[in-house]
Amino acid sequence: MRVVVPISVGGWARLFSRWDILAILLVLGLLVFLGEASRHLFEPLIELEKQPPSLDPRHLPEYAARTTLRMLIAMVLSLIFTFTYATLAAKNKRAERILIPLLDILQSVPILGFISVTVIFFMELAPGRVLGAEFAAIFAIFTSQAWNMAFSFYQSLRTVPTELTEASRCFRLNPWMTFWRVDVPFAMPQLIWNMMMSMSGSWFFVVASEAISVGHTTVTLPGIGSYIALAIDRQDLRAVGWAIGAMLIVILIYDQLLFRPLVAWADRFRFEQEAGVLPPRSWVFNVLRRSRLVDRATRPCGLLWRRSLRANWLTPRPMVKPLPRYRAGWISFVWDAAVLTAIVIALLLLTRFAAQGVTPADFGTTLLLGLATLTRVLVLIAIASVIWVPVGVWVGTRPRVANAVQPVAQFLAAFPANLLFPIFVSVIVAWRLDPNIWLSPLMILGNQWYILFNVIAGAAAIPAEMRAVGDNLHVRGWLWWRRIALPAIFPYYVTGAITASGGSWNASIVAEVASWGNEHLHAAGLGAYIAHETELGDFHRIVLGIATMSLYVVVVNRTFWRPLYHYAERKFRLG
Repeated sequence: MRVVVPISVGGWARLFSRWDILAILLVLGLLVFLGEASRHLFEPLIELEKQPPSLDPRHLPEYAARTTLRMLIAMVLSLIFTFTYATLAAKNKRAERILIPLLDILQSVPILGFISVTVIFFMELAPGRVLGAEFAAIFAIFTSQAWNMAFSFYQSLRTVPTELTEASRCFRLNPWMTFWRVDVPFAMPQLIWNMMMSMSGSWFFVVASEAISVGHTTVTLPGIGSYIALAIDRQDLRAVGWAIGAMLIVILIYDQLLFRPLVAWADRFRFEQEAGVLPPRSWVFNVLRRSRLVDRATRPCGLLWRRSLRANWLTPRPMVKPLPRYRAGWISFVWDAAVLTAIVIALLLLTRFAAQGVTPADFGTTLLLGLATLTRVLVLIAIASVIWVPVGVWVGTRPRVANAVQPVAQFLAAFPANLLFPIFVSVIVAWRLDPNIWLSPLMILGNQWYILFNVIAGAAAIPAEMRAVGDNLHVRGWLWWRRIALPAIFPYYVTGAITASGGSWNASIVAEVASWGNEHLHAAGLGAYIAHETELGDFHRIVLGIATMSLYVVVVNRTFWRPLYHYAERKFRLG
């Protein structure tokens, strides 16, 4: 007869450590989250009309799960876009001439512009299903995340220290190996800070991405964004408070489960390690690192990855014979001519489409409205820079403070401008203030944090030797800022300022139009123009407004921000 001997408590302890148990709980929690957030994806679209969003706070856990899943999927897509698009722009001079101006245009296109053009396309991918609307919402969130991450990664690749580049050549690493062993590790700390910023920034536009209204097409997906839109429409301050609480809880959860582990993991890639400074800590990172079950489960994938990297490890880079000068010049001329021809054709087609439904007066109107929005953007960026550059340097040079500030900054960056509509609208109406001035702070509310996060990343990357030399020579005050701090953070600041500038243009569609109940305020600007035409479904004027906004952003970037960026790249590059 077979006797079954139960495993004792000590036997279970030897079989599963406490780290294994915690890892199992994390995996089970992830599975429950994915199952709860995705169980309605393939339902008929008509079910959304039968069960419209409710302000009952009992629905908030489900709404929060669905919103978070959309944001995480958009984050994965943004990472893929960043590693491909930004790398091609940084490594290929000819591609850079197209990709970087195109990125300037993309970050200037308002989220309503993307939604109005793509919503029908995504709905047709899954006709009659909720999945099609989810595609549209995820793409809209993607457009609020990807551009900042791409700019950050591009800036990092362009400023890889010379000694790292020389080391990769000495070890004869092929391009694939150089990318994963040199470029990505060097860029990772700053990229993670910008991932946090992009994740938080996407909350700013989550209302527009979940409550989609373009002309006669209206789709409302269950989520915190649609909950906020409904609460504002019904003037329910209690529901607004519940939404703020739910956002805070969600941010704290993914900060603990996602970003703090990433920050702790990426600390090993810091170019300069300072003695005596405690590295960032994360209990989730410790669980995943110490669990034997996780190690056994991921070991095959790790072996395959390392083998793929080690392939051709010592194979020298092929010696490419340089082209004769006249041939290289001819190829460059043909390339530039082809690009210019394509741009001219695109502009002609765009002008032809827009001109079919607009008058010459509309062109002048959009140019004047764009000038008003440009003035707001420049003034707000200047004010935000004066405030947040000193704060970012102070936080970035103190790792313990940076760890404490991280979740607070994420929450402030995630705070949608829509939630401040009750305060702004009530104060402006009560005091009879000018909306053209007092609605402007809403434009920079979610984008000022791009400057702060990038400056924190730049200050954290200041070499310890440079700070030690400053201390030994008693460099203080303005001299310290001029010789140490500003040169070190300047490339990072320019990256943040470019993204904040583009994001402010994007945010103008929300900030220049504020509503609370029966009170509707409008500030004269291009954002209000695009929002109004989107509500009417006038695609010709939508295209005209988007094209004008893109024109302003590209001109400002090419005449001011890009020269400043290249100056920072040449003057303050490490190594």
